[in-house]
Amino acid sequence: MAAIANDSRVGYRAGHVPPPPPCPRPRRAPAPAPAPAPARRRRISFTELNAAGPEALAAAFAAPPEEAAPWVEAAARYGSARAQARWGQMLLEGLGVPQDQATALFWFRSSASAGEPEGLNMLGRCHELGLATPVDDAAAAECFRRAAEGGFDWGQYNYANMLARGDGVARDRAAALRWYRAAAAQGHAKSINMVARFMEEGWEMPRDAAGAARLYRLSAERGDFRGQFNLGVLLTDAGRVEEAARWFRESARLANGPFRRSMLTRLGGRTEPEIRAVLAEVEAMLATG
Repeated sequence: MAAIANDSRVGYRAGHVPPPPPCPRPRRAPAPAPAPAPARRRRISFTELNAAGPEALAAAFAAPPEEAAPWVEAAARYGSARAQARWGQMLLEGLGVPQDQATALFWFRSSASAGEPEGLNMLGRCHELGLATPVDDAAAAECFRRAAEGGFDWGQYNYANMLARGDGVARDRAAALRWYRAAAAQGHAKSINMVARFMEEGWEMPRDAAGAARLYRLSAERGDFRGQFNLGVLLTDAGRVEEAARWFRESARLANGPFRRSMLTRLGGRTEPEIRAVLAEVEAMLATG
């Protein structure tokens, strides 16, 4: 398509415009300077890695991604299953290194093969979302189950989601609730929101509006945009519109595009000026990408 757009003859045929007169031959421009070669990533030797004490390694891992990358890569190459999971995430998201899903998948598999719960969880995400491998819900559910049983809160949350939906595993809402509660007990904000949802709806337990409100607030305060939205809905229904608008605004700030669009649908019938102002901000966010 770019070749057609840059072909001046198309314009002549379409508009019957005569070709322009020949232009003087331009002087040859000097050759541009060669582009600098990309900087090579520093390689940490096993001796250097082994000589660094625990505090130095912790500081290196906590550094900005560009600085942490050589240390995380070295620890991954020399067999740390946890570092392999971390290195895979950096490659998957392009944090401090070029994005490379296929290599990320390799490191997640290496980590998972050692039984590392975080590596198992991320391998499950690759199977669930089709990242460098075909979508396979059954394989994803199995990885999440093993990560959950290893005590990893994100694995517990993801496995609960698969159970709640019946993706790759038999649908079992009671089991889903158990895993949401396990992750919530570790302070996992998204799982706290889901336990609140079960309470509000009376799924697998008696309805508990007060308990749901308390957990929605806890989830919201821990930064889950769905918990923030759900708390805002309860506050709006209770007539506390100004506080609700603050939580809706924070939810929109943290949410992804699809959730922002759902906010417009779910709150579109509200007439309160505070809520209408939030919706206008959400529309502006969507318009600017």
